[in-house]
Amino acid sequence: MTARIGVITFPGTLDDRDTQRAVRAAGAEAVPLWHRDKDLKQADAVVLPGGFSYGDYLRAGAISRFSPVMETVIEQAKAGMPVLGICNGFQLLTESHLLPGAMLRNNHLHFICRDQKLRVENADTSWTTDYETGQEISIPLKNIDGRYVADERTLDMLEVEGRVAFRYLVGGEAAEGYGNPNGSLRDIAGITNEAGNVVGLMPHPEHAVEPLIGTGRTDGLGFFTSILKKLVNA
Repeated sequence: MTARIGVITFPGTLDDRDTQRAVRAAGAEAVPLWHRDKDLKQADAVVLPGGFSYGDYLRAGAISRFSPVMETVIEQAKAGMPVLGICNGFQLLTESHLLPGAMLRNNHLHFICRDQKLRVENADTSWTTDYETGQEISIPLKNIDGRYVADERTLDMLEVEGRVAFRYLVGGEAAEGYGNPNGSLRDIAGITNEAGNVVGLMPHPEHAVEPLIGTGRTDGLGFFTSILKKLVNA
């Protein structure tokens, strides 16, 4: 069985080709999907890649949330299909209410681009089983609307239910990738839904799958090998 992982392109998407490359690097088949088509072309899982869909007008992800393909994605995600949202894709998942909370402008009001240290908080989701809880990884980060916020009740729920998937590592030098880069509450870099099939995060694992590019490390490859193993062993 060859796992088919769909990668959706919206107007303004930047990282769809990089994500397709990451999918292939893990050994799965990358299936290009267009935002105006409801058909997921028999994809077993879907990635919403990074970029600036519809120019981030109104709010990041606010317009693309109503693209025809999202009707199918939302329906299938609720039925258990694995969905990964990266950066703009994470913003889109919150706008679609597949994940709680919202993304706001970085607290310093500037675009930020750097290698970012993360700690894996949940290694039991569809996209994180090739990591270990507590593992520290380095993943490229690039955003201006990356500040994760939610009300205290929602934040407490995420903590209690183990739904914080990744957290920014603090305590070191910013030049080395430590610290909260955007003011996200409780240093949250990524979260998951209750079922563990939907994951969203701001950093870009697709830029850390080959030693010759990105961070020079392959810390992001585990996202794609994790989902491949889940689909093959299902």
